[in-house]
Amino acid sequence: MTRRSRTFFTNKQKSDIWDRWERGESMSSIGRLFERNSSSIYPLLSRTGGIRPPERTRSRLALTLAEREEISRGLNIGLSLRAIARSLRRAPSTISREVERHGGLAFYRAARADKNAWESACRPKLCKLAHSAFLRQIVTHKLHKKWSPQQIAGWLKRTYPGDSSKHVSHETIYRSLYVQARGVLKKELMAHLRASRRTIRRSRHASLKRDGLGQITEAVSIRERPADVEDRAVPGHWEGDLIAGSKQSFIATLVERHSRYVMLVKTPGKETANVIAALTKHAKKLPKELYKSLTWDRGLEMSAHKKFTVATDVDVYFCDSYSPWQRGFNENTNRLIRQYLPKGIDLSVYSQAKLNGIARALNERPRKTLNYETPAERFGQCVATTR
Repeated sequence: MTRRSRTFFTNKQKSDIWDRWERGESMSSIGRLFERNSSSIYPLLSRTGGIRPPERTRSRLALTLAEREEISRGLNIGLSLRAIARSLRRAPSTISREVERHGGLAFYRAARADKNAWESACRPKLCKLAHSAFLRQIVTHKLHKKWSPQQIAGWLKRTYPGDSSKHVSHETIYRSLYVQARGVLKKELMAHLRASRRTIRRSRHASLKRDGLGQITEAVSIRERPADVEDRAVPGHWEGDLIAGSKQSFIATLVERHSRYVMLVKTPGKETANVIAALTKHAKKLPKELYKSLTWDRGLEMSAHKKFTVATDVDVYFCDSYSPWQRGFNENTNRLIRQYLPKGIDLSVYSQAKLNGIARALNERPRKTLNYETPAERFGQCVATTR
């Protein structure tokens, strides 16, 4: 039986792998660089959940190798521990503990002592969540409600502004989820994150797939939108899209640019007549001051956009081809919605009432861009000004 060889990387190679991973390269492309399979890259990255481990450094207070060599030489010529301590300008107790810990007067060796000290210093420092049962309970509860770590961190700062003991960074939450060796948060909670299928954390620079876009006649370009739409200071300007499920089921998603308020609209199908009818009916539920424009991609479901404008007096603008990032709020919102409506499920079984409940849950989640106010709070302020 042949023994399977193990894959080893030098420290320089490991550093290069982490650099490339943080730049958003895939494991396959990294593996090709080293002439290895991606399966040999995964164990290195997964050990810390895809999060680069911090570079180890010695404490400025720790004994150096040069000092340990002085101790070894001093012991060889019969100097007392106090005399060695004076020559190194260290406390006698520091020298005494060092010698006792690494072999005693007869067997102390500088190189071995330095190596043992470096290895024994690998004790992991407990994070803030490990020390605070209150924070663990709050974070767990909010993750179950599908709040992101960044939303949780921002909400804690806003709710307890003067108590730093009740604050925790979103990075600490992510690390506690992906680095299970910490033993703070249960791995099952990862299922509530947006990227719940990932077993390791991906770089924010990882490339995104682009959607295919159709052709729209008489489309008014996004470049022709008024300036007050661009600066988001004025409410009433929306971004929209259609998300798909199995069995040819679809739901229209709408997000208001000023407040990030979300609405979900049930549509009987992707045909333009059905989509326009559903959007028109929904638009008439809002005050005209809060529905002035709609920005969409070039999907054929909006080919009858002029009919929608005539029925609602809402101007429709279209993104450039292959530029979904121009509807950034809506693209981000769609990813949030997928936490509640995963890809591949039949969306037709969801009633409008159920969709309204999902939208309500989203609108009650605090947003960093709103200084951790909720979209519901911000949109409610807009509604109050129209009365």
